Amino acid sequence: MAFLSLGLILILGFFIGLLLEKIHFSGFVGMIVLGFLLGPSLLGILSPELLSVSSTLRQIALVVVLTRSGLSLDFRTLKKVGRPAILMCFVPATFEIVAVGIASHYLLGLGWFEGFLLGSVLGAVSPAVVSPRMISLIEDDYTGKSIPQIILAGSSADDTYTIVLFYAFLGIVKQGTFNALSIALIPATIVSGILLGIGVGLLLLLLYRHTNWPLAVNVLIFFGTSMLLLGLEEVLKTYFDISSLLSVMTMGMLLLYKLPSKAKELSKGYNAIWKFFEIILFVLVGAAVDFTYVMESGGYGILVLLIGLLFRSLGVYLCILGTKMNYKEKLFCIFAYLPKATVQASIGGIALSMGLSCGGIVLAIAVLAIIITAPIGGFLIDLTGRRWLTKESEEIARRA
Repeated sequence: MAFLSLGLILILGFFIGLLLEKIHFSGFVGMIVLGFLLGPSLLGILSPELLSVSSTLRQIALVVVLTRSGLSLDFRTLKKVGRPAILMCFVPATFEIVAVGIASHYLLGLGWFEGFLLGSVLGAVSPAVVSPRMISLIEDDYTGKSIPQIILAGSSADDTYTIVLFYAFLGIVKQGTFNALSIALIPATIVSGILLGIGVGLLLLLLYRHTNWPLAVNVLIFFGTSMLLLGLEEVLKTYFDISSLLSVMTMGMLLLYKLPSKAKELSKGYNAIWKFFEIILFVLVGAAVDFTYVMESGGYGILVLLIGLLFRSLGVYLCILGTKMNYKEKLFCIFAYLPKATVQASIGGIALSMGLSCGGIVLAIAVLAIIITAPIGGFLIDLTGRRWLTKESEEIARRA
């Protein structure tokens, strides 16, 4: 039954996604709906064996997402765009996490750290929606004020930042007691993850420079190393927390900085892997949704989501305050930071899979966030990007 279920997921997920993209709608929304239809909440077609490893498959999908982000995020870009890109890495997400934490405490009755856990799930922008669109704008020369680069750099780091916070809040909620040390150790978790990524990345650089293996082998080595880092995090968790996901992203960034040709080659390989894991990720997150939790959160769940987006937009505005952007360009940056999908699908069901009392509501609102913000945000980016942004050649001519 597991193989039959996997075949249904891949074939139906692919064609539903393809059909929706043909009519300019977000394909992964259809994949989520497919998962809900096939899952235990409705038809119950998917096998329990496959659903039992759902959280593991979603974790692997998240590794693929962050690797792709790392392989496309150049240190030189961060240096070029400066302050706005650095602030966009954490300020909008922080605003949203705090706003959602407070709103969900009073509107949904969640505990404070349960609310912040929900906020850290909602706080990430979607690389699956945003990154391809920013890359397309860069390729078409809409880089007059480096706006696509700012968004691409900031959104990639934004994902890692929220994921690190998510696991910190998850530990607090799981233990049932507040441990100030857990919050204090978050910077150490981030720094150790970066240092580990640099160390392992240097070893990979040495290997790639002295070998000429085909793409499949190079992807296998990078992917296998990423899995080892995930395992190392689990082994060390009793003694010390590291962010293996941040390590994986750092490895990709280092490879792009030092060996760009190899990084671009690996990126192509990971793009192919993502086609597979994208379907698995969104269908399985749809299968994990219990519609009773969606009904339970009701209008208050949507209100919490909207409050979070409002404060997130305020955070984006503060990040780009003082730049030379006009009001349309600033509004475009706000639109580009609205879509949620990949990270929410990856970590939205973890609290539920661990048996936490808030898990059902967290997953339900995560799914609502995907269904509401992904198509709207993607549509607004497509509608305004080439109308409101200026080309590099036009900006140079204007200055002359």
